[in-house]
Amino acid sequence: MTLGELFSFLDEKTQYGYCVDGQDAVALALANNHPTDIVADIVQMIAQACGCENDSCEVQRQQVVGSLGPIRLKFMADDAPVDGFRIVEETVRTIDDAFNVEALKLKGR
Repeated sequence: MTLGELFSFLDEKTQYGYCVDGQDAVALALANNHPTDIVADIVQMIAQACGCENDSCEVQRQQVVGSLGPIRLKFMADDAPVDGFRIVEETVRTIDDAFNVEALKLKGR
């Protein structure tokens, strides 16, 4: 799966705006031009952990999910905003769903 495919899935299944008018989400986030700060942080963390500079980069589930550990801990803190926690947790669940869907396609189901 490419980052573009992953972010398209996230954009379709969540309300957080991972894709911005067809623009490369990674390029926007890395240039600090993504309109949503938490989403930009998530995109940057995934891109950096996977060594990606754009949406066409191939990614693996373990890298993607592992890259979000620091932001998950940040939003689990007692004084963290609840909305941030919700965004991160829904994103992690949706990433799992995206990789599950891909795995089932590869198995021909």
